Amino acid sequence: MAIERIKTKNLLWLHISQPSPKDLDQLKEEYGFHPLDLEDCLVKIQRPQISEYPHYIFFILTWPFYDRKTRTIESSEMDFFVGPKYLVTISDGLVPTVNNFFREMKRNDYSQEQYMQANHPALLLYEILHRLQNYTMPMLDHVNQDIENIEHEIFSGKEKIIAKEILNIKRNIVNLRKIMQAHKNIIKKLIGTNQKSFMPDNADVYFANILDRTKDIWDILETQKENIVAFHEANESLISFKLNEIMRILTIISVILLPANLIAVTFGMETHYTPIIGSNYDFYIIFSIMIILMLSLVGYFKKKDWL
Repeated sequence: MAIERIKTKNLLWLHISQPSPKDLDQLKEEYGFHPLDLEDCLVKIQRPQISEYPHYIFFILTWPFYDRKTRTIESSEMDFFVGPKYLVTISDGLVPTVNNFFREMKRNDYSQEQYMQANHPALLLYEILHRLQNYTMPMLDHVNQDIENIEHEIFSGKEKIIAKEILNIKRNIVNLRKIMQAHKNIIKKLIGTNQKSFMPDNADVYFANILDRTKDIWDILETQKENIVAFHEANESLISFKLNEIMRILTIISVILLPANLIAVTFGMETHYTPIIGSNYDFYIIFSIMIILMLSLVGYFKKKDWL
């Protein structure tokens, strides 16, 4: 997609969704951005970063998006070039928030006046980050709902199905943590750039709220991690308990049948003389002995409270 622009008398916003090398070459010619920064915009970077230069600030933040087909939370990259009276945003197109905001600004003069009236990009940048955080919150709510569903279903006797759901939730929480873990440090460094001539002295006012919400998001992720680990351990304990119970029952059955098998083998031996064999009702006598022994063992196990 070609470079799109919104220009007011005070500020310029350039936005690119799914950039091509040609688009980035144009940015290099117009603004003199460092080639390594532009190269980072073409490849997917899994770790957020920030770099300061005399005439601009470059930083990368990753944001989560939900893949409905795989039911997993994946990473989307947003790149920012912040300079005097301009802001450049580059999106990989996976998270629609910035694209939607740009279209809103393009057709709405009131929004342009609200976010682009200052001669610095701090307010516009704040609004973009704020909306990206708002886009993230429903995913956290969805994970919370999944954890609540696990809590309600964990004693329903569906341990194997629940185990798969728990592993999927754990994977999403891990992905969210990887995506969001560096945000706090990046925002702190961004607040520290107000000594730049193109960032106002009160830039920290704009980004303090972003930093607070970043901490809130991380606290939510910490709580979610603790909860899902606890439910995973509980579910594994239930599975282990059921397996132990099955093994116990099978062992008792084996012990109960053992005397019967022993008697059957003993009287089945081909010897010159075997007691009872050949007498009247020999089958019923032997069978009765087996039943009596098995019932005796059942009674003994019940007395010991093993059954």
